[in-house]
Amino acid sequence: MKKLIALFMLAGFLFSPVITKAQDADESAEETTEEVVDQDEAEEEAAPAPAPAAPAVVDDEIIDEEKGFHQIIKEKFIEGDPTFMSPVLICLILGLAVALERIITLNLSTTNTKKLLAQVEEALQQGGVEAAKDVTKNTRGPVASIFTQGLMRYTEGIEMVEKSIIAYGSVEMGRLEKGLVWISLFISLAPMLGFMGTVIGMIGAFDAIEAAGDISPSLVAGGIKIALLTTVAGLIVAIILQLFYNYCVAKIDSLVNDMEDASITLVDMLVKHKLTK
Repeated sequence: MKKLIALFMLAGFLFSPVITKAQDADESAEETTEEVVDQDEAEEEAAPAPAPAAPAVVDDEIIDEEKGFHQIIKEKFIEGDPTFMSPVLICLILGLAVALERIITLNLSTTNTKKLLAQVEEALQQGGVEAAKDVTKNTRGPVASIFTQGLMRYTEGIEMVEKSIIAYGSVEMGRLEKGLVWISLFISLAPMLGFMGTVIGMIGAFDAIEAAGDISPSLVAGGIKIALLTTVAGLIVAIILQLFYNYCVAKIDSLVNDMEDASITLVDMLVKHKLTK
C-alpha cells in the first residue's frame, strides 16, 4: 500500500511540470488572443468614421415633371391674373353646359327611321291610319312627331299632309337648333375677352416701364408673358367649344336628312294606301 502511494506521489511530481507548462501555455494563448482583440478594437476606434451620405439633390426639372396637369393649369390661371381669366373660364363652363345638353338631346332624338317606316307600313296594312298614329305617338323623336302630324291630316288629302309635314318639319328643326346660338356666342366671346386682357396687361407693362424710367428686359418679358396668357386661354376655350359646336351641327344635319327622306317615304306609303284602300 505504501508502495502504491509512493508511486502516485512520484507520478504527481513527474507530471506536475507538464501540467504547469500546459496551463502556462493556455494562459499565454489567452493573453495573446486578448491582446489581438484589444488591438483590433483600438484600430476600429482609431479608424475615421464614415462620411455621412450626401443628401440627394432634387432637381427642379424633376419637381416640374411631378406636377399634375391641374396644378399647371392653376399656376397659369394665377399668372394670367384671375380678373381677366375668370370671364374666359365662365365662357368655357357655360358653353360646355349648353353643348352637353344639346348633345344629349340630339342623341335622344335619333330614331331608327327604317324600323319606324316598317312599323307604320305594317300598321297601315293591318289597322289603317289610326293604328299608324298609335305607332308614331308611342315613338320618340322628331321623325315620329312629323309622321303624327301628317297622319292627322290624312283625311284632308295628300297635299295637306305634305304641307303639314313641311310646316312641322321647320318647327322640329328649330327645336333641334335651340341653344346653338349660345355656343356660337361663347366661341366668339372667349377670344375677345382674352385679347382684352392682353391689351390691358400690355398697357400695365408700359405703365411700369414708364414709372421705372428704364426698359428692363425682365420687366418687359414678364409683363408680356402674363398678358399673353389670357389670349392663349381664350383661344383654347374657343377651340374646345368649336369642336362641340361642329358636332352638334353635323348631328342636326343628319337628323334633318332623315326627316326629309322619311317624310317622302311616308307620303308615298299614304298614296299607295289610299289607292289600294
